[in-house]
Amino acid sequence: MDFGLLIALYSLLVGLALGSFMNVCIYRIPLEKSIIRPSSSCPNCGKKIRFYDNIPLISYLLLLGRCRHCHHPISWRYPAVEAITGLLSLALFIRYGLSLQYLLFLLFAATLVTISFIDLDHQIIPDVLSIPGIVAGLAAAFIPGNVSWFDSIIGIIGGGGALFLVGLIYEKLTGKQGMGGGDVKLLAMIGAWMGWRSLPFVLLVSSLTGAIIGSVFLLAAGKGYRVKIPFGPFLSLGALFYIFFGPQLTNWYISLLL
Repeated sequence: MDFGLLIALYSLLVGLALGSFMNVCIYRIPLEKSIIRPSSSCPNCGKKIRFYDNIPLISYLLLLGRCRHCHHPISWRYPAVEAITGLLSLALFIRYGLSLQYLLFLLFAATLVTISFIDLDHQIIPDVLSIPGIVAGLAAAFIPGNVSWFDSIIGIIGGGGALFLVGLIYEKLTGKQGMGGGDVKLLAMIGAWMGWRSLPFVLLVSSLTGAIIGSVFLLAAGKGYRVKIPFGPFLSLGALFYIFFGPQLTNWYISLLL
């Protein structure tokens, strides 16, 4: 087998394994439980999950999506998180190769996915993820090949400040809370990792996808516009789009204007 193909396959497996750990984080962090102890167990019957029942994707398929002991259905979220993280790892490897940037952006992408699923389940973005994410993004800016530390700092201030201002204006106009504090910190984290130049693109993509997908979901559910849709997953989607397509699309758009 070609060495490059072998490493690419390995990056996919790394992403699948990381996704399995992220499932633990998604379940336990909102409940303020340790992500290390105890070992994984079935949320329904409490039976400990053996290692052979905890192989990413494969175990879910072999068990037909049910617990081995109580046969309670296993949430679709578990294989979905594993598959998404595996594909992201592969895509980042294709983009950056076997490099420090690949590892750093895999950490960033994994944090975005974890935050997104927690926000979908609980409509919260835990500070334990976003605040260390801001610090990690700023630290990564001092490593050659990433955005400069100055761009990162402006990204933190601009990202957090922009959503805070939008939320404040919305609250003044409607009397209702606009953006939550978690969304503000999440965009500050995105700005820390990708710099201030990424923010217009991220906000545009997240706003468009949020409006389209959110409207379709609400109308399909028959609940009109009375249900609050978490914005964190759309911000994360905008950030992931920017990693792979942002600079090229931005340059293309600017060339059209000029």
